[in-house]
Amino acid sequence: MKKKLLCCALLGALGAAQAVVAQDYDDRWYVSASAGQIGFDSKRELKDAAFGTIGLGKFFSPRWSVDFDLTYTNPRFEANELLWSMYGASVTGRYHFRNADRGWWPYVGIGGGVLRSEEEFDAFPNPNSPGENKTNNLFVQPVVGLQASYGRASGRAELGYRFDFNDSSVAAPTRDRFSDLLLSVGITIALGPEPAKPVEPEPVAPPPPPPPPVQYCPDGSVMGPDGCPVPLTIDLRGVNFDFDRATLRPDAIAILNEAIEILKKYPDLRVEVAGHTDLCGPESYNQRLSESRARAVYEYLTSNGISASRLVGPVGYGESRPLEPTPQTFPACKSETNRRTELNVQN
Repeated sequence: MKKKLLCCALLGALGAAQAVVAQDYDDRWYVSASAGQIGFDSKRELKDAAFGTIGLGKFFSPRWSVDFDLTYTNPRFEANELLWSMYGASVTGRYHFRNADRGWWPYVGIGGGVLRSEEEFDAFPNPNSPGENKTNNLFVQPVVGLQASYGRASGRAELGYRFDFNDSSVAAPTRDRFSDLLLSVGITIALGPEPAKPVEPEPVAPPPPPPPPVQYCPDGSVMGPDGCPVPLTIDLRGVNFDFDRATLRPDAIAILNEAIEILKKYPDLRVEVAGHTDLCGPESYNQRLSESRARAVYEYLTSNGISASRLVGPVGYGESRPLEPTPQTFPACKSETNRRTELNVQN
């Protein structure tokens, strides 16, 4: 009857743990403590008794943990007030059926170690009665249970079945082992600071593709897909800048050199030099930054043979004309597409 009550108590403890918040795998060492009740093998002729355990453990993967424990219990015999003290030292491995969507999970395990027994017995009429039989013997203990995470701390409810290989008992001299049922609840507390979460690197935007080469008709006009001539347009959206910079990059200089060749070929063309920014930062700062970017392109063109009379600007439009819609919050606002200077044909 007592063992049935122990099983019912375990089921109740498991059900109560289902509201726990989920936690990721934590590989810190932890200390543990638990208490519970032992239903002893009837051949021992012992009353069921409380027991306590302290230990040290660690998860070595999200599913595997190991614990080193010390256990103590001091039950009394059913027929008298004599004691049978037991001290245990054990190692237990547990396999955890973890689920990322919930903060509790079942587990199974197997443990084993050494159990020291100090069994009192009635030696009347010996004046030294009661006598005491001291033995050290091995035991094996499979376990099932449920663990729930509360951040640094975790709770456990566990049912174990211990095989005590004691073949020297005075109470049951014909037995070479005993089978005991153990039910416990306990807590583990992680040691040390919480491990830092890995920082995901910011994705690097791929470089813009180079513009297609310009094709010309025999008379020098630009060739269209279905013949010549077509109205001339110059698209310099590929002239982009690094974040918070107004310095021309090598890829931008290569594109500007192509534009210079076109402008020299068509001396009547007039273009606007227009600088732009992305949406990061204050509007007033972005306005000044866009003007600096436009001036960088303007000065490069004029220093390479393009007359200033053919250039409108330099003009800065700040963040007012984005090509790529983005949020205004950092870092989502960063957009190389929007950090640009364009040459817009005016005639």
